[in-house]
Amino acid sequence: MKTQKFKQTEIGKIPEDWEIVELGEVAEIIDCLHSKKPEKKKDGFVYLEVFNLDPTTASIKTEQFTYISKEDYEFWVKRGKPEFGDLVITNTGIVATAMIPENFDCCIGRNMTLIKINRNRLHPEYLRFYSLSRLFKQEMKKFTLSGTILESLHVKFMGKLKIALPNYEEQESIVNNIKPFFQKDFVNNKMNKTLEAIGQTLFKKWFVDERKEEWEISTIGKELKTILGGTPDRTDPDYWNGNINWINSGKVNEFRIIEPSERITEAGLKNSATKILPKGTVVLAITGATLGQVSKLEIDTCANQSVIGIIENAKISSEYIYFYIKNKIKDIISHQTGGAQQHINKNNIDNYELLIPDEKTLHNFNILIKPIFRQISINCFQSQKLSQIRDSLLPKLMS
Repeated sequence: MKTQKFKQTEIGKIPEDWEIVELGEVAEIIDCLHSKKPEKKKDGFVYLEVFNLDPTTASIKTEQFTYISKEDYEFWVKRGKPEFGDLVITNTGIVATAMIPENFDCCIGRNMTLIKINRNRLHPEYLRFYSLSRLFKQEMKKFTLSGTILESLHVKFMGKLKIALPNYEEQESIVNNIKPFFQKDFVNNKMNKTLEAIGQTLFKKWFVDERKEEWEISTIGKELKTILGGTPDRTDPDYWNGNINWINSGKVNEFRIIEPSERITEAGLKNSATKILPKGTVVLAITGATLGQVSKLEIDTCANQSVIGIIENAKISSEYIYFYIKNKIKDIISHQTGGAQQHINKNNIDNYELLIPDEKTLHNFNILIKPIFRQISINCFQSQKLSQIRDSLLPKLMS
């Protein structure tokens, strides 16, 4: 049997016959930034936004698309029309990637960069899977600027990102080995979307279509505890790399939050405005590219100042809060203010009306909805395990 020889490179140990190339050598980097965001329409052409990217699978989420007119679409694709196999990288928020799927017509919105690959040298799905690997993420971190609110990856650095590149035949082999893990992940995600839709249908039937006039109307702040996050001083190393979970607003883009963006120390917790949000808290992004995104914590974690947590109590469950906020989110963010950085504040949330059904109705709803949310949680953590296997599998395939 032939012994595989390896070489040490700037991104780690790789097989001797592999190349290290800059992304700009095997792909065209297209900055799709325009100065003005186009006007939204009820239907038309898909305008891809940061929150449409699934950072855990490098794929496009198929819900909550923004639509624009044909004229705006033609303007936005002048610099580059996304095609199947092209990669999209976000410039801000949580730095993420996604591959354009087949038969998907869209344009790339603000804060994104389009990567049009050289198909003769690079297999589209190899780059997609590679973009999820720790090798690529570590490489991106070299060029990523971390601010108090958002990360950013400047487009001028993207062509400098180094990737490990085998020959095309080996790329195909790697894709075929990794793909089954994504297929299982796809099944989990599809099941979660179905479960979420069932829950949404139940909520709408009980609390919208069959809403009782005698139910009480209060406010979120009066009935529930809301917490605005904060960020420890990044110049103090004693505040970071501890064992306390902490998320930025980009994480709220995820369906469920099952892991932190970073970790802080006890000193960072005590000497900043951030507070621990318990598992089950409904979180809402209140500024920037992720404004209006809603998620639910599957872990205890702190958050930054662009995230508000709404905590359940004995009377009102997190499941009810989650669907209530999801149903009202367009109205909630209609109160946004600011120029380039649109935002809402904690008072907007605290003063927003909250429908409080009778105790028996809430109890019966929880009996139906809680098993659904438990299964969603199980699926999310299983997908996380699959992701960890994928991360470890790519370097193993290299060897």
